[in-house]
Amino acid sequence: MRELLIGNHALARGAWEAGVRVAAAYPGTPSTEIIEALAGYPEVYAEWAPNEKVALEVAIGAAIGGARSLAAMKHVGVNVAADPLMTLAYTGVNAGLVLVSADDPGLFSSQNEQDNRFYARMAQIPCLEPADSQEVKDMAMLAFSLSEEFDTPVILRLTTRIAHSYSLVELGERREVPLKDYVKQPAKYVMLPAFGKVRHRVVEERRLKLAAYAETTPLNRVEWADRRVGVISSGVAYQYVKEALPGVSVLKLGLTYPLPEKLIRDFVNAVDTCYVVEELEPFLEDQIRALGLAVTGKELVPRVDELSSVIVARTVGSRVAAFAPELVSPALAPAARAPEAAATAAAELPGRPPLMCPGCPHRGVFYVLKKLQLVVAGDIGCYTLGATPPLQAMDTCICMGASLGVAMGMEKARGPEFARRVVGVIGDSTFLHSGMTGLLDMVYNGSNGTLIILDNGTTAMTGHQDHPGTGYTAAHRHAPKADLEQIARALGVQRVQVVDSYDLEAVERAIREETAAAGPSVIIARRPCALLHKEKEAVYLVDKENCLGCRYCLELGCPALSFNGEQAVIDPIQCNGCGLCIQVCPAEAIRKAGEGNE
Repeated sequence: MRELLIGNHALARGAWEAGVRVAAAYPGTPSTEIIEALAGYPEVYAEWAPNEKVALEVAIGAAIGGARSLAAMKHVGVNVAADPLMTLAYTGVNAGLVLVSADDPGLFSSQNEQDNRFYARMAQIPCLEPADSQEVKDMAMLAFSLSEEFDTPVILRLTTRIAHSYSLVELGERREVPLKDYVKQPAKYVMLPAFGKVRHRVVEERRLKLAAYAETTPLNRVEWADRRVGVISSGVAYQYVKEALPGVSVLKLGLTYPLPEKLIRDFVNAVDTCYVVEELEPFLEDQIRALGLAVTGKELVPRVDELSSVIVARTVGSRVAAFAPELVSPALAPAARAPEAAATAAAELPGRPPLMCPGCPHRGVFYVLKKLQLVVAGDIGCYTLGATPPLQAMDTCICMGASLGVAMGMEKARGPEFARRVVGVIGDSTFLHSGMTGLLDMVYNGSNGTLIILDNGTTAMTGHQDHPGTGYTAAHRHAPKADLEQIARALGVQRVQVVDSYDLEAVERAIREETAAAGPSVIIARRPCALLHKEKEAVYLVDKENCLGCRYCLELGCPALSFNGEQAVIDPIQCNGCGLCIQVCPAEAIRKAGEGNE
């Protein structure tokens, strides 16, 4: 039976068919749907871990304990998990362990475009790159076998287009893999320096065995066509090559680390001209050039942003069209013939700026922060949009949990008085992910700073996944609920206030009090995500007779509010009834629908 699946669901299916028993992750686009899907299989224990490091450590424990396991995360999540990953490469596994890295070329929902193939090379472990949903499923199954055959973790690298694109997938049955025996082996799993030295030699021996495997595996294959032009590619970039340049010979790499040196050498020597087409960094190109082979890559193919068939036609295709136009797709030939025109046309497409949703509880907090002209060290979440117009109330955003350290560093650099002007802002899920240690640092090292925890009761940015503060697990079962107030006090914070995010007066009063107070303090601005409510609390409208046209309400940046040229207008379809606009209108020209004259 075949089914149309996105790559993430295909990966979950492949892991399930391969007999995976334990899966852990922290939600992060474009990886989130993997664990959501695995949580639906009764044979699999699936969890939302507090962060990616813990997720990988859970998978490590399961694998050493004899169960096939999987850890899934977005590309920047691997940065968090890198500490255990690098040593896991030394220890190896017992049962198969697969680490899914979902990279995000184009920064659709991320703060950088890092290329995580380099983690495989740094750790000396295999990296698989599928090019469609069927390959995702097949490689997920193979990855567990490779992990056990070579006693290694395996990175399965997706990108946004593969993770979220649909293609047909052949479904199979689950293979029940027996739980492997756990055998106490300190020399293998306890990485004391003496043991680590021995295991490093094992890593190098394994790398050579994997390199030999890379030469014969069907994961790497040559698709011969016209031998005047050859292209080496992998992942979704392979699809773009096939669309833009259907007439060229292609070496498709499914195992991108370690590389098949002989296969690559033979391919390059068999074509007149060879190009390397890959997204982001010249990961393949640099290694191929190091073999002494002449290839062309990043001098044509962009090193930033995601690729497309149009970009491949505009870059490599324009070179090929100069001497072999028949090798270029007729549909994309205009881009190859006039690459500058194609680039200009693409640039003219209108953009849509991201906005906080109508009724978002974060909006009022940032409105107040802008009003008070404070320096705001921000964090990762929906609330990062507090940096965009018209709120423009965030000064920094580095990585998960960095708000606290950045605020602390600013204070220590500029003196205690600066602490009255700087606040850290972090979400509830992000605070539990990596904010607690930063708050402990503020207490331990004598900060006078203020942290605002925006508690909307979910991991909203990635689709409302649960976390330890929601009271539910990934399988939607009841669980102990982390108490943010108690955690803050347990870390040594003496001043903790809880306010309603929709009450602008209370929010402003709390911020003024805590930034003026000595010692570290925490404000918890609490109100559930507006999208968690199925029914609106109210709908508001503008009294046209009283509206002054002052535009103060537009400073909230609410999508439900607009201006018709003279007066404010509220879209009743979009309005979620948060009531913030009533609180900022100086003319009291906004009221609930149904109150007074309609």
